[in-house]
Parts: sequence; C-alpha cells; structure tokens
Amino acid sequence: MATTQVAEKLQPWIAALESRPQSSTRWLQELRDKSAARFAALGFPTVRDEDWRFTNVSPIASAEFQTAGDARVSQSELDSLPYTTARYRITVVNGRFSPELSRLLDLPKGVRAGSLTAAAGEHSDVVPRYYGQLADFHGRSFVALNTALAGDGAYLYIPDGAVIEAPIEILFIAAGDSASQVMSQARTLIVAGERSQVRIVETYAALRGGTYFTNSVTEVFAGESAVIDHYKVQQEGLDAFHVATMQVNAQRSANVSSHSFSLGGKLVRNDVNAVLDGEGAEVTLNGLYLADGDRLVDNHTVIDHAKAHCPSHEIYKGIIGGKARAVFNGKIIVRQDAQKTNAKQTNRALLLSDRASINTKPQLEIFADDVKCTHGATIGQLDEEAIFYLRARGLTHFEARDLLIHAFAGEVIDRVRIEDLRRGLEAELYAQLAKDLAEIDAA
Repeated sequence: MATTQVAEKLQPWIAALESRPQSSTRWLQELRDKSAARFAALGFPTVRDEDWRFTNVSPIASAEFQTAGDARVSQSELDSLPYTTARYRITVVNGRFSPELSRLLDLPKGVRAGSLTAAAGEHSDVVPRYYGQLADFHGRSFVALNTALAGDGAYLYIPDGAVIEAPIEILFIAAGDSASQVMSQARTLIVAGERSQVRIVETYAALRGGTYFTNSVTEVFAGESAVIDHYKVQQEGLDAFHVATMQVNAQRSANVSSHSFSLGGKLVRNDVNAVLDGEGAEVTLNGLYLADGDRLVDNHTVIDHAKAHCPSHEIYKGIIGGKARAVFNGKIIVRQDAQKTNAKQTNRALLLSDRASINTKPQLEIFADDVKCTHGATIGQLDEEAIFYLRARGLTHFEARDLLIHAFAGEVIDRVRIEDLRRGLEAELYAQLAKDLAEIDAA
C-alpha cells in the first residue's frame, strides 16, 4: 500500500522528466538522461532519511507543479527589489536567461556571463569540466531533479588573474501566475580562474506571489589563489517552496566566503557543501535567517577539509517567531591527510515566542590528529538581564528588546562588504522584524 502511494506521488514528476529539455550538445543530454533516471530511482527524501528527519517535503512531492513558462517582466518591477545597483547583472526569469533584463555591457576582458545553455556549447573547454561534476546528483534527489530539468541558467567565468571591482548580481526571478502552481529549476555555474577576484550576489525573488517551487543548484569552482566573496539573498514569496544546493570547490590558497540570507519562503531548505581541495584554501560560511508564522527554514552545511593547512569559519544565526520551525545541521569533516586544520563553527538561534522551535545538530568528523576544531550552539530567548540593564539607562522595554534583536542580527549583516546590499538587507530584515514584533505586542 505504501509503495503504491509513493509510486502514485512520483508519477507526475516522472511524466515531467519524460518531457525534459533536449540538447544537441551530447554530453549535456547524457547528463540530463542520467539525472532523470537517478531521480526516478531515488524519489523524494522522507523524514526517515537522517538528513531530512525534521523537514517533511511531502507538500512539494504531492503537489502537481507545472514547468514555468515564459513571463513578461519589466525593468520597473526589478527596480522595486531591495538591491538594484549592481553594475553587472545576469537575469534569469523562470529558469531562462533574459538578455534584455541583464546588464552585461563593458565586462572586463575574458569574462563570460550569460546563458548557461549557450555556454555549454560555446565554452566547451570549461563548462563540461564543472557542470554537473561538482554537485553530485547520485545521492541527492533535488540535485538530480534540477540537473534533469534545468533548461537554462546562469553562467559566470572569470579568467586567470582578472580582478572584478564591481559586484556581479545573478538574479533569479519567479514570475508565475498566482492562480497556478509552477516550478523552475534555477541553475548556476561559477568558475573563477587562478588569482582572480570577484564579488557575487545571488538573489532569488518573487514579483507576483502565489504558490510555486524553486529548485536551485549552484556550483562554484575557485581556482588556485582565487578570491570569491559570495552572497545569497533569498526573498521568495511567503507561500513559496525553496530548495537549494550550493557546492563549492576551493583549490590551493583559494579564499571563498559565502553569506546566506533567508528572508522568505514557506518551506526553505539550504544545503551548502564546501570542499577545501588544496593546501591553504580557506572557506567562510555565514548565514542569517528569519522565520515567522508557520514557516520552516532548514540549513544544512558541510565543510570538508580534504587537504592540510586549511582554515574554515562558520556563523549561522536565526530569529524565529510565531509557530515557525528552524533546523540547523552543521558538519565539519577533517580528512586523514588534512593536518593543521583550524575550523570553528557557531550556531545561535533567538526564539521570539514560546511556540517557536529549532532543532540544531553540530557535527565533527575528525580523522587527523594535529587539528584545532571547535563548535558551539546556543538557543534561547532574549536576555532579561540585558533588557533590565538597558531599561535602567532610559530605554523602554520595547526599545531595549528591538536594540538587542538588531544587535543579534547585525553580527552577520555587518560582514556584508557591499554597502548598497547591506543597506537593502537591513531595511528588509528590520521591516519584517517590526511587523513580527508588532504582532507579538498586540497579542
């Protein structure tokens, strides 16, 4: 009986896979075919899977999402987003690259940016080496689904030695019909050559609301001594489902930092996996997420120290109100040859109501003996002693509370090195917090 129900639930998805995009590029089509077969074998993860035991994806699995079609989006609609000033922008609407909404003039020499599908054929000396090779689809259902169904996406290539001063935004827009349920497979490939430097803002936003599903896969390769400063801003609609996988590979002496901000979505799952694959590579993973109402935000991170002399740093913070739930699972792996590893992980969650909850699980898997690894997790409500201290200095209870919450979030926001983005994030976050706190005060 249970097997029959699972098969029935998968049937619409199998049908979608049978009509997957076709490509004249042989290796790409073979990759899609293998991924489709793998998803059909895996199905969707369930709460019986250890990595998914706190996140039930049956609302996604049981829904009959239609592939999002073409949509007309105006520049003025994009101008309403919190961050609009990036000099360069790759815009993808419903999973398809939009040249008319992108800003790609005057790119530095050698930089390639635009359609991932076009790059698969035109940049054949680079794309096949990384696309579908970093983010493994064999054991990950949503990666397999994305790899099979992604018809296009965003491609960014930075050549050896190039230093890009201005930020580059990769903007994914969900622009479906609010009356129908649609899905898009957001795919990104970022390749930074040796000694290159770049700042990237990867944004997911909705323009028209409704219930929809964004399934995202981002692959990032940092060549020797490359520097990548990456920001992911997720501002999906409050009825949306957002599942994302980011896979990072850092070569010798590369430095990759990725900062995740989850501010929207009804059910959100972020998997961030980083492999320090060369001596002296350094990775920083930071995150800030806000959940209220009955929303769920799940962050899973893995930092894999594969080589020696590699430091890693990680701070994830969550602000959870209403009946919302959050999950944080952070794993640090230190391989046998990864001596002199220095890894630090911190997870903190602030609960604004008695009904809010979080499940947190820091993990260390250490197979080397000359290492320094620490992790810590703290969960709680606002410190009453701190509120008393601030009230004794003239603040009201509400002013003291708001100040402490803003300070809690500020530790992550202040690490944003793009000023306009930081201001936009502050405005968006604090506007949501003000609404949530007003509801608490009125209750």
